[in-house]
Amino acid sequence: MLPDSITVLLVDDSPESLGMLTDALTLNGMSVEVARSGRQALSTVTERLPDLVLMDARMPGLDGFETCQILKADKRFEDVPVIFMTGFDDTGHVVRALACGGVDFIAKPIPLDELLARIRVHLGNARKARSARKALDSTGRRIVACDASGVIRWTTPQAAQLLTRVGLRADEGDRLPWQIIEWLASGTDPQSPGATDSPACTAADGVAFRLLERAPDGEILLRLLERDQGSDEERLAQAFGLTLREAEVLLWITHGKSNKEAAEILSMSPRTVNKHLEQVFVKLGVENRTAAATMAVRVLWNEA
Repeated sequence: MLPDSITVLLVDDSPESLGMLTDALTLNGMSVEVARSGRQALSTVTERLPDLVLMDARMPGLDGFETCQILKADKRFEDVPVIFMTGFDDTGHVVRALACGGVDFIAKPIPLDELLARIRVHLGNARKARSARKALDSTGRRIVACDASGVIRWTTPQAAQLLTRVGLRADEGDRLPWQIIEWLASGTDPQSPGATDSPACTAADGVAFRLLERAPDGEILLRLLERDQGSDEERLAQAFGLTLREAEVLLWITHGKSNKEAAEILSMSPRTVNKHLEQVFVKLGVENRTAAATMAVRVLWNEA
């Protein structure tokens, strides 16, 4: 079942395709905005940001690939999935669709059941991504995402503030310091054999970068730390004798997240979160989440 209040931007120069797809999507409870060219699509999204875009690859003038590339250059559009439609089901078009920022590719004539299934999957993934990023922003996590060459893709506001404060560039498209780029190129990974428990590379006085994840799409997530304070997880782990994983669970519980939400953020199952939380309760000598969160706040805010 598709989520409620979904807006799809349908971009196609074929009146027949527009009519057929508009009817099908509307019947399935979605609101449809129509654009008959790439330029009209760019104009449409300035008025209302869609939840998903169905993009015809081959259009006169600005084609679908070029249109998608322009859209994805807009930071507001980074989590909006773009599914390409085309009559050319060959490797070259698939590569172009993915390279310019598309998440999927479906050949015409379009099987509606398959299209609806793909829409459902990509909308779910996009909502999880937005939710996780919003959670990172709201809880003050200093996260930088970059590619393998050190070019910044996005940062949380707190990470940008810290980078700026120590004199480093923090805007999208800027490049991280050469020390960090060399460190990333070395392949250091928290899970790799011989790696330390806390792989970090100092970029400036008092600031370190820690590798969190190398995503399949080439995106690298880095955590910024003020080395004189340590991370929130490290402070909680030291204060209560927790493992870092238990401390991560406690931190997100302290920020009001449910077990399910914490599981999504930490890429683990809700059952695993619950097991970690049970150990947290034992080590803190408490019986519930509220008591555990209260103790964590006292450590993080240096309260007596």
